[in-house]
Amino acid sequence: MPLSWLLASVVLLGASGYVAGRRRALAGVGGKCWLLHSLPHYYGANVAIFTIVPALMVLAVWLLVQPLVLERQVAPMITGAAFQDADARSLAMTDMRRVARGLDVAVRQGALTKEQARSNQTEFTDIRARLGRAGVAPGGAVTPEVLRAAQRYRRLEATGSILMTAAVLGLAALGLAYACFTRTRREFRARNAVERAVLALLILASAIAILTTVGIVLSMLFETFNFFELYPWHAFFFGLEWRPRFEGGSELGLLPLLWGTLYISFIALLVAVPIGLFAAIYMAEYAGHRLRAVAKPLIEILAGIPTVVYGLFALVTVGPILRDYFAEPLGLGSSSSSVMTAGIVMGLMLIPFVSSLSDDIINAVPQSLRDGSYGLGATQSETIKQVILPAALPGIVGAVLLAASRAIGETMIVVLGAGAGAALSLNPFEAMTTVTVKIVGQLTGDTDFSSPEALVAFALGLTLFVITLGLNVLALYIVRKYREQYE
Repeated sequence: MPLSWLLASVVLLGASGYVAGRRRALAGVGGKCWLLHSLPHYYGANVAIFTIVPALMVLAVWLLVQPLVLERQVAPMITGAAFQDADARSLAMTDMRRVARGLDVAVRQGALTKEQARSNQTEFTDIRARLGRAGVAPGGAVTPEVLRAAQRYRRLEATGSILMTAAVLGLAALGLAYACFTRTRREFRARNAVERAVLALLILASAIAILTTVGIVLSMLFETFNFFELYPWHAFFFGLEWRPRFEGGSELGLLPLLWGTLYISFIALLVAVPIGLFAAIYMAEYAGHRLRAVAKPLIEILAGIPTVVYGLFALVTVGPILRDYFAEPLGLGSSSSSVMTAGIVMGLMLIPFVSSLSDDIINAVPQSLRDGSYGLGATQSETIKQVILPAALPGIVGAVLLAASRAIGETMIVVLGAGAGAALSLNPFEAMTTVTVKIVGQLTGDTDFSSPEALVAFALGLTLFVITLGLNVLALYIVRKYREQYE
């Protein structure tokens, strides 16, 4: 049974359990719901939870464990050089899985019958040719050992799928029967049980978010330690050159990348903060309701534009304009890819981040402060400058720091607008690059994952993570420590 059908069946059983549990609870008291400890829908929800949750837990564990078990079963069938080292073994198993999926596709396309795909008696050359004609696996990449292992893998997977379906549906049915006929009684505290289940679900959701963050950090830490075992840490953190060479002898200095990241982010904030803050002041204090209802959504549309579109705008429009009218006449460069190009376009992208957050913060300043200022004879501009902005300043600073974190993590605009060369220069019309761009570059292509040139991406990622985390923590600290509470 396909996974989607299995999930739908479990949900359908849960819905049936809800209806059955509710009806049984009401039938137990002759329809007098006030005699029940909890409302009738709590009894139905309890049955639905017992039906769905254990079945889905078993399904999740089965889906995680089954591939590992199947690969252990078929691994001995692939012999020879494929198992001389861990990398070659992993590649062999990847080929086996690819061929197994290819056999499934070939059967669906009619290039192979089910018997031909399953039988070990089918000629190897015949299957390889049919796979090649179906376009699902290059013929030269399929060896007899890999093909036989893939066939066995498919057979075991089909058996496992049947067993999984039976186990999940059987457990769902048992849960329904147990909850409906054993737990659904008048004195049963169904509301308490349902609320505990919901609380457990909320804790699980929180734990998943936390564990995901911890997993990301640990994965970067482990690979960063591996990198520093191959490359000296002081050369990475204090190096002034970035010249990766996958044949060896690389210079992997962080400072040029860090300088490009901070330089581009600084120019982006010079563009975004004044425009965004002035727009927020205008919309909060000067604009009428009709204009605000139109202007604010239009500004926030900028946040929904894909970054690749901003990158193309920088490459096609902003870069050539800056080159033709500023860089070349001033003798500062002749390239359309520059720090200024990426910074200006990134600043345009950050405007809604600054304006929307600042607008909400300014609107949160109590009206009583405005009225008191007007009562003392201050004008509207004086009230904004001397009362509203000081009261909203902590929140505005937090918004700026969050926008800075967003700028530091940007990639696509930098790739298309600033170039890919690492440099230490004050010239804003010179091409530079950032940490994020090099993370992508070092992990793409045909690279040896155990080499310093590939592992350096994790060290760069961890550095970037620490910087953005520090900015976010600083923003929260400023907002919480210096926010004034008004009655």
